[in-house]
Amino acid sequence: MESAKIIAVLARMLRDVGQAEELAQDALVLALERWPDSGVPEQPAAWLTTVAKNRALDALRRRQLHQEKEPQLSYEIDLQLQDAAPNLDHAVADALENDIGDDVLRLVFVACHPVLPTDGRVALTLRMLGGLSTEEIARAFLVPEKTVAQRIVRAKRTLAEAKVPFEAPRAHELRERLASVLQVIYLIYNEGYSASAGADWMRPALCEEALRLGRVLAGLQPDEPEVHGLVALMEIQSSRARARVGPAGEPILLLEQDRARWDQLLIRRGLAALARAEQNGRGLGPYGLQAAIAACHARARQAQDTDWPRIAALYDALAQLSPSPIVELNRAVALSMAYGPQAGLEVVDGLLEAPALKHYHLLPSVRGDLLAKLGRHDEARLEFSRAASLTQNERERQLLLARAQAH
Repeated sequence: MESAKIIAVLARMLRDVGQAEELAQDALVLALERWPDSGVPEQPAAWLTTVAKNRALDALRRRQLHQEKEPQLSYEIDLQLQDAAPNLDHAVADALENDIGDDVLRLVFVACHPVLPTDGRVALTLRMLGGLSTEEIARAFLVPEKTVAQRIVRAKRTLAEAKVPFEAPRAHELRERLASVLQVIYLIYNEGYSASAGADWMRPALCEEALRLGRVLAGLQPDEPEVHGLVALMEIQSSRARARVGPAGEPILLLEQDRARWDQLLIRRGLAALARAEQNGRGLGPYGLQAAIAACHARARQAQDTDWPRIAALYDALAQLSPSPIVELNRAVALSMAYGPQAGLEVVDGLLEAPALKHYHLLPSVRGDLLAKLGRHDEARLEFSRAASLTQNERERQLLLARAQAH
């Protein structure tokens, strides 16, 4: 939970992502060795950070002894200088003014440097700062795990070879990195909202961190509609958290949720963020459109009140703006709800040969649901069983097996 913050602090000191990650891991290993005997300290996060920073300072001193570039031993002094910003010269004051003000978000921007290809930026950042394993990132991208591992290794090497400065990009540089930063936050949130593996249906800590980063980013980029669109999406989705999980941790699907348990404050915040995204006059982007879809659900007091034709139209727009097999699969669900299961099944059947969805469990899951609604129960049972064999999430597997048995 604390690794991202520790790595962010160390990266500012060392200007080396790989070394920062190694020292953060060293601190964790030391904790595992000492805490069983000494007990867990009252502030474990502070203990880990202090140990990691001390090791980073040792590394910087060694670097100085080897006659390398002037080390970053002035890190602590820099912090004191920030407190004295009014007395700084204009150049330094300008640098502080452009500072992002959040170590984790700052490092997200650094890792999303234009020197890296987009897939490398996102994979590296998700691994270091998102708390996602290489396997989880691979499932998010629907690519082999080996591919993601290679992207991460190449990204670290490229940043080191390019000697990328570990400082907040200037205001005019934020825009060229913004799309990658938004994608990172979006994927972190998605993994938290529907865990791709493990024993839990959700990983709330990931959702909370993604939403926190999104809110900070919205404050930094108040004129960027897609930032507000993503925040709106996360606020509205988060409003359902208490209703998505049953007493025993079992998943509760959207149409079966008790909407009285939805968090109305988060819904209001989400709708307000969506309104800000719509005020720019340029139309909604992919995140804004997804937020508009989420808003349709949020505004429906009961499941049967949902405006499915509007949701289907919004998915049509999303498919035009940001086409992907996943969007098509979601569009199929909306079409089935608006115009009948046969309309959705026709779209789903067109995705059966899509390479990206070959091992994606939601394809047979959706197909099974549509077949069941059409009364084709034997086929539906096979699809639910296949979906259960593909998912890595234990809660989801149990749900899918139960649906298979029901048919």
